Amino acid sequence: MTLSMQREGVRFDAVTKRFRRDDEMMTALKGVDLDIAVGEFVCVVGPSGCGKSTLLNLLSGLMEPSSGQILMGGEPISRPNTSVGYMTQKDTLMPWRTVRRNIGLPLELARMGSGESAKKIESMIATVGLTGFEESYPSQLSGGMRKRVVLARTLIQEPTVLLADEPFGALDAQLRMVLQEELQRIWMAEHTTILFVTHDIAEAVTLADRVVVMSARPATIKLDRRIDLPRPRDVYRINATPEFTALVDELWEALGDDIARGEAI
Repeated sequence: MTLSMQREGVRFDAVTKRFRRDDEMMTALKGVDLDIAVGEFVCVVGPSGCGKSTLLNLLSGLMEPSSGQILMGGEPISRPNTSVGYMTQKDTLMPWRTVRRNIGLPLELARMGSGESAKKIESMIATVGLTGFEESYPSQLSGGMRKRVVLARTLIQEPTVLLADEPFGALDAQLRMVLQEELQRIWMAEHTTILFVTHDIAEAVTLADRVVVMSARPATIKLDRRIDLPRPRDVYRINATPEFTALVDELWEALGDDIARGEAI
């Protein structure tokens, strides 16, 4: 992690992304401008297929923009970005590795010494609430616990930015709230910059400092709304407050035209 990346955030500067589909060019993103400050938690919502995940893939360096540029710490991203951690909806755990060894995989790949590695792994296991399950295998864990392992494996890399692509989307409502609470607690302690894609507007309002609403394809930013709800937020009761309801209604209204055209989020 460079010093500049610690001081400066992320900037999408007039980013357009096109893909070739059969014999035609499809524009996924068009002229997207987005700034994310260091330590900020930003959620992205929008119609299905509008390019939300494309934002993450561009920032990770897995894709290149067709035009415009993406800056991180003031430096353009031109190759796979090792300063980000990436959580997807699938847990991608190695079934033959224990919790401890799944979490420690990035440290093995980085050839970290065994003593330092063991200390970091134990600390991260405690951080995500998995003490006592160190030698368990993924098949022995609940869905929520597997997500904790994935989160720990991602955070142990100490990423400058955490990218999350609907990481809780496959969980039931109760497990999702438990993981939302855990993520909020860890984020408030670590202040890692987070760009979080979700189809769930209530989840976005619960977690984010800002919610960015994308239009239907070719996607532009329709609304960039700051969420001024106090922290820590009670994920189990916040949806009963009038302030929360008003924010959810505003974001739904911003999506209204695309929903009316038959798009789904």
